Amino acid sequence: MEEELAQASAIYDLVVTFLINYSFQIVGAILIFVAGIVIASKVSNWLFKFCQSKGLDVTLSKFIANVVKLLFILMVGIIALGNLGISVTPFVAAIGALSLGAGLALQGLLSNYGAGLNIILTRPFVVGDTVLVQGVSGIVQDITLSTTILVDEDDVRITIPNRHIVGEIIHNSGAMSLVETHFVIRSNSNIQGVLDDSLQAVQALEGLGNDTRALFGVSQLSGLGVEITGRIWVPTAQYFYFKYAINQSLQDRLKQTGVELATPAQTIRLQQD
Repeated sequence: MEEELAQASAIYDLVVTFLINYSFQIVGAILIFVAGIVIASKVSNWLFKFCQSKGLDVTLSKFIANVVKLLFILMVGIIALGNLGISVTPFVAAIGALSLGAGLALQGLLSNYGAGLNIILTRPFVVGDTVLVQGVSGIVQDITLSTTILVDEDDVRITIPNRHIVGEIIHNSGAMSLVETHFVIRSNSNIQGVLDDSLQAVQALEGLGNDTRALFGVSQLSGLGVEITGRIWVPTAQYFYFKYAINQSLQDRLKQTGVELATPAQTIRLQQD
């Protein structure tokens, strides 16, 4: 019993001595680290707003701000450890050894980060673009170091690991997508009049306007009639809305101008013996 009390008393004396000798260093280190985190967040936010004001892409702005924040916190951590009298050299060596093992174990994750860095720096697409990659299409909502997030016209979020994007063929149409429509009219119709009326019908749609990239032309001639094809660029976020509206508008205009769509016809001959 006396030995246990002696050990407890020795531990208590050791703790009290440690707190007396190092309490100010510990409190100082904590205050330095907390203040560093707060300052790093403020500097990161300011830098992000500054990059945005200069017209930089939102993804690149986020990346720069986050890297500066991480470096600032790392620097403050080294200062805090130095305030405690702890040398950071052994930690650097340990981090190097751990990084080697982690690199081998997390090759897939690290390849995503490397690909994400490549996307952020080379910028084959930016937030708001419409891209098609690996058979998946959508509007780019966010780009992180590990993944790229797309949103399609049904508001479905599609998350793609960045390593499946870099090195692949990417179709980037900006914020627009192409709507194609086809209809066949009789060969004796006023072709130029139909083309002009079709273009006017599309340009009259609310939300498109006269500056809409739209083209109508004769795509094929056949025994059935003349096939008219329209190519209209519409906002990707409202792709199907405009696709249905375009078809309805064309149908109404053709009906209004008296243009008949060509229909298949068969001639049947009855032969009596």
